[in-house]
Amino acid sequence: MIKALSLDGGGIRGIIPAMVLAEIEKRTRKPVSELFDLIAGTSTGGLLALGLTKPGPGGGPEFTAKDMVRLYEHSGPEIFSRSCWYRVTSLGFLAESKYPPDGMQRVYARYFGASRLKDALCDVLLTAYDIELRTPFFFRSSRAREMPEYDFAMQDVAFAITAAPTYFSPHKIDIEDGSRYYALIDGGVYANNPGMCLYAEACKTCPGQDILMVSLGTGHQETVFPYKEAKKWGLAGWARPLLNIVFDGVSDTVDYQLRLLLPESGSYGPRYYRLQPQLRQVSQLDDVRPENIKRLKMAARKLIEHNSSSLDRLCRQLLCH
Repeated sequence: MIKALSLDGGGIRGIIPAMVLAEIEKRTRKPVSELFDLIAGTSTGGLLALGLTKPGPGGGPEFTAKDMVRLYEHSGPEIFSRSCWYRVTSLGFLAESKYPPDGMQRVYARYFGASRLKDALCDVLLTAYDIELRTPFFFRSSRAREMPEYDFAMQDVAFAITAAPTYFSPHKIDIEDGSRYYALIDGGVYANNPGMCLYAEACKTCPGQDILMVSLGTGHQETVFPYKEAKKWGLAGWARPLLNIVFDGVSDTVDYQLRLLLPESGSYGPRYYRLQPQLRQVSQLDDVRPENIKRLKMAARKLIEHNSSSLDRLCRQLLCH
């Protein structure tokens, strides 16, 4: 059986799946990279995938899921930061992206150093989108091991997969021989929930094998967009709401598809787990205020408590198969 982990995008809300994974590591007493054969991630989910599969000095993973929770708590404000001068020169973010790349570059350099994509302790599949080629782009650790020209620095990969439109500028990655480059943005524009990409990858990698998939969301927003207000929106009015609608719509559709493709098996039990909390208050992907992080952690704890028996069953499956 292939054990697969899918991690949604969602910016600072990535602290929710990070806490769920910390609970799984606590209950199984094993790192995520040993529990799963293949991990797919979009945006902040890809950041989690890289962090949890980066090798440490002893050969095992350098970071636990708890360490990644701390990344969101302590480094989130550094990633989503801008100076007063940047506010002025960007004309209130109309002329440039909302945030400069400086904070993100510093954080990713600290966490990933000289590690390469090929070094990942289990196979990872990370989503991005090439705005010049107009096509999805997948970072695959398996491909990086076989083809040196696709073995990118982990910190470069992290930057490309988290370059959310309007929040950060696209990231350019050069091929080592200088013959071409990729202009990449966050893969959430087509796969905020990368579960179907993961399913296809698992079927291609190990045809005929059964699949156990765990899909972790970053919170379903209960915000509504009243018709009376939306009918008056123009381009500026639709900019941010449209991004949220696209992300949520894609995630829900993929969840529906996977429930049909991976029904419960009599011999294995559940083959698909989706853990997704409801967020009663609006939580933007760049809201790094302490009170919002506290709310997100509380939502994660409630999610874990509400699904405790399912998590126990999942942990037994992960350890047995």
